[in-house]
Amino acid sequence: MTASATETSVLTASHWGIVRASVRDGRIVRVTPFELDRAPSPNLERLANLPYSPSRIRYPMVREGYLKKGPASRANRGKDKFVRVSWDEALDLVASEIRRVYEQYGPSAVFGRSYGWMSTGKANSAVTLQRRLLNLMGGFVPCENSYSTAAVGKILPYVVGTSDPRSTSWEVVLENTECVVFWGADPLVTNDVDWLTTLHQGTGYLRALKEKGIRTVNVNPIRTDTAEFLGSEQISPRPGTDCALMLGMIHELVRTKEADLEFLKTHTSGSREFLDYVEGKTDGVAKTPAWAETKCGVPAAKIAEFAHELKAHRTMLMVGWGIQRIQYGEQSHWMAFALASVLGQIGLPGGGIGTNYHYSSGGSPMAWGPFLGGISSAVKPVKPVTKPWKGSKTIPVARFAECFLHPGKTIDFNGRKVTYPEVRLVMWAGGNPFAHQPQTNKLREAWTKPETVVVTDTVWTATARHADIVLPAATVWEHADITNIGTYSNDGLVAMQQAIRPQWESKSDYAIFSALAERLGCKKEFTEGLDEAGWIKRLYNESKAMGERIGVKLPAFEDFWKKGYVLFDVKEKDRRFVAFEDFRKDPKANALSTESGLIQLYSPKIAGYGYDDCLGHPSYFEPTEGVNTATKAAPLALMAVKSRYRMHSQLDGTVSHDYANIDGREPLWIHPKDAEARGIRSGDLVLVANGRGRAMAGAYVTERVMPGVVVLHHGAWYAPVETKEGILDLRGNSNTLTMDEPTSKLACGNIASTALVEVTKWTGDRPHVYVFDPVEEAL
Repeated sequence: MTASATETSVLTASHWGIVRASVRDGRIVRVTPFELDRAPSPNLERLANLPYSPSRIRYPMVREGYLKKGPASRANRGKDKFVRVSWDEALDLVASEIRRVYEQYGPSAVFGRSYGWMSTGKANSAVTLQRRLLNLMGGFVPCENSYSTAAVGKILPYVVGTSDPRSTSWEVVLENTECVVFWGADPLVTNDVDWLTTLHQGTGYLRALKEKGIRTVNVNPIRTDTAEFLGSEQISPRPGTDCALMLGMIHELVRTKEADLEFLKTHTSGSREFLDYVEGKTDGVAKTPAWAETKCGVPAAKIAEFAHELKAHRTMLMVGWGIQRIQYGEQSHWMAFALASVLGQIGLPGGGIGTNYHYSSGGSPMAWGPFLGGISSAVKPVKPVTKPWKGSKTIPVARFAECFLHPGKTIDFNGRKVTYPEVRLVMWAGGNPFAHQPQTNKLREAWTKPETVVVTDTVWTATARHADIVLPAATVWEHADITNIGTYSNDGLVAMQQAIRPQWESKSDYAIFSALAERLGCKKEFTEGLDEAGWIKRLYNESKAMGERIGVKLPAFEDFWKKGYVLFDVKEKDRRFVAFEDFRKDPKANALSTESGLIQLYSPKIAGYGYDDCLGHPSYFEPTEGVNTATKAAPLALMAVKSRYRMHSQLDGTVSHDYANIDGREPLWIHPKDAEARGIRSGDLVLVANGRGRAMAGAYVTERVMPGVVVLHHGAWYAPVETKEGILDLRGNSNTLTMDEPTSKLACGNIASTALVEVTKWTGDRPHVYVFDPVEEAL
């Protein structure tokens, strides 16, 4: 019998795209990208390695100290060995602790919002299932914001009335745009993934952009993969100074009477207050190109030239989210909309601004079809809540470590006061805060405060290693599910068929939380009488019924499941979509959902908050740690950007790290001038350090980063060891070095790329990076 005759082919979906797995003898032997994928991700092959990774969580495990002493041993999280237990023991222990905390303290003592990207499916969404269970128990401490878009998501509703405005169709851009500016955006890397799954249209459009020869400009301290691919012109402002560059451009357009004053008059509010700031009438400092040069480092003549060029051509500003994950990050997108308003091209075909072209194929035409719902987490408690809520009902997600450390503290947040509750139980499913939370060593301290930590995941992340009870979850290959295709484009639905059985003793998320619900007396309400297959069919049929209401006929479930997918058609009006077109034509009839109904360059509401770090108009604030404030002890500005080999920290425990590492460490990009001054060559091990942390990395000397700046790609697994000099991260996790401070009082977002460091050549022993090994078990 031939090998092909013994193989089966199974279709499923991941954040990196739809994929067919070839399975032989119960093992994935190869993967083939979906035939309609426009730019298949190389990470699909690395994802296929995940079930067999040495870092896989194989069994239910309990930290040795917790098993002996319970919460009294919490100071040893991340240090103790683990003890293998049966599923019944682990589930009984978790259920008992959930019951205890709710009975003694109530839902405000439970941090169960979780945060993570583990699965793309709707029936086995780890975060949703955990929240559903905890809401049935009475609720938990919810959070606002995301780590991706905290600042932009909070500021844009004040500016344009929505947190994530739809972008002009790529097809319109290709026909009309003369200049595309990628401002803090690297879509060739970040469009590789989708919160759901993807056909990678965004990358396909980038190829079409290159073929058409449309001029592109990369505004970024680093030479991105996108810029390299497109051959973009390069403008390199210092990290955190994009607003200064934009202000210099705006001042130049106002000075030369090229600012579109008519658009400002009819389509914006607060332009006078903003322009008074630009011209220095409010603070005595005119924001000229010469002033901007002292802040951002771009020559004044280039700033003026750039402004004139954008005005003279139909220009699309494609603004990424990286420039808002900085100190004062709210200002970046507000200032970008101010620049676009001064240019006056908002609402014109191929002109204006878009803020999501870099993610989930933003700008791809939206297909006409039903959306797919999920299992709801918004369920009522099965029993009355008897313990009073203590603290605020919600907190900013990136402030959770401070919440753990300082219960009862009150902070400003988006125009209101928030008081931190006292958290006693942490439940985290399918996420790794030890990768995405800034100032990891501070998080490690905060993590010792709650009484119990339960983690559900597939691999031994640092979060799992710092837990008390660890439940092994199945990977995307090991359970069935269903999902949408395309967060923005809604291209269709895909069946996520099970390829292999759950490895070792792992279970699907639905099975895990159903078992917990049974022990807590709410299984009926949790499952609604359905198993996973029942939920998948129900969700599909609900989508099918929605389709019938909008005139879209979907096949019967059995036919859909057999084929594996269904795609929706795109209407011509969606191919021709222009952002803010109706608003431009008639701003009164198509008013925005802002205070004035217009684009707000001045917000009376924000001004009324009286914040000193977010004024009533977009402004420039000097970063407290940047090139302009460099010190002898920390002279280099650190940027943490997305890695093409991972999604956040996912896949770092697979063969992915073989492609991206230097001696097991994350590569540190450093300019030749900075490397030469330190005696560093490519391939050397280096120490990256500041007052918050110390991390080892591997040097990569390149001119793709500007002098005075170094780059560590985000997501390397935190690997702490204790030394006489303090904690040392062996792997090169960028957040070991970042600051756990809010972007401002408005958004209280996370800061990923505002930090100063020093880099020195490592001359000591090369310690083993242990985080990819199986966890150490107690005998």
